[in-house]
Amino acid sequence: MTELGSTWALTPSDRRDRRFGWLMASPSLAILFLVILFPVFWALFTSLHDYTLIAPNFDTFTGTGNFTKALGEAEFRHTLWLTAFFVLAVVLLEFALGFLVALMLNSVERFKGIYYAILLCPLLMNPVIVGLIWRMFLHPSLGIVNYLLSVVGIAPVNWLGSTDVALWTVVMVDIWHQVSFMIVLLLAGLSALPKEPYEAARVDGASIWQCFWRITVPLMRPVIIVTLLIRLIFAVKTYDLIYIMTRGGPGVSTDFVSYFIYRTAFVSLNIGEASAMSIILLAFVLGLTLYLYRYMRSLV
Repeated sequence: MTELGSTWALTPSDRRDRRFGWLMASPSLAILFLVILFPVFWALFTSLHDYTLIAPNFDTFTGTGNFTKALGEAEFRHTLWLTAFFVLAVVLLEFALGFLVALMLNSVERFKGIYYAILLCPLLMNPVIVGLIWRMFLHPSLGIVNYLLSVVGIAPVNWLGSTDVALWTVVMVDIWHQVSFMIVLLLAGLSALPKEPYEAARVDGASIWQCFWRITVPLMRPVIIVTLLIRLIFAVKTYDLIYIMTRGGPGVSTDFVSYFIYRTAFVSLNIGEASAMSIILLAFVLGLTLYLYRYMRSLV
């Protein structure tokens, strides 16, 4: 009632200002619609039809047929579980390592600029370049990693050709590339924390661990949630490393959902089913984002 009453209580001048605001924002909203919403609606429309690159038309309406077919495929379900495992592994490991490094850097006073430059180097590199570099490093016979292992008497490892090792190799490379993102965001949050609670805790005789669990973690919780959310969204979309390093192999051990959707669209030429898979992935990411956003709002 309050919001409704305030709306009806707008003066003619306020209404003119509001119309002027919408008028000024309309070009940006139109661009946003064309760049983001139009492709999503187009993918949704395509997912409801039997659209292939062999017969690129919308003559056959399938309704939810493409969604049912996609969810009924064991290979697609496998890619979903594999992607979920990868996302969970990289996000948790990067968060643990990133938080540890951020805590150490937060207590450093000298040469912070040098440390920042070192940390940002991997993050500034394109994922395609990262994949190519690590593919050379991890070559089973010519790579420098196996050479260094042989120096200390360890047998060479087929990093990208073994079904038992390939997934963890991709996880390792992703951590090397993206952990700097976690460090920078968490370090920014740590730098903004107030000093007074720590001073009061030290006066009361609190230990370092007590300060960490009772002050740092509660105050950092909104920053942690935002960091995990952003990193999770980017991890779900991982495609570049897979395309460059493994092409989903060996077998289907690294066949993540983004790469599987690509193969469905441009190898199997089934754009309609690939669009349905994309909508399923989008719905999953939106649902998880909404849940984490509401959880974050409850903390504020």
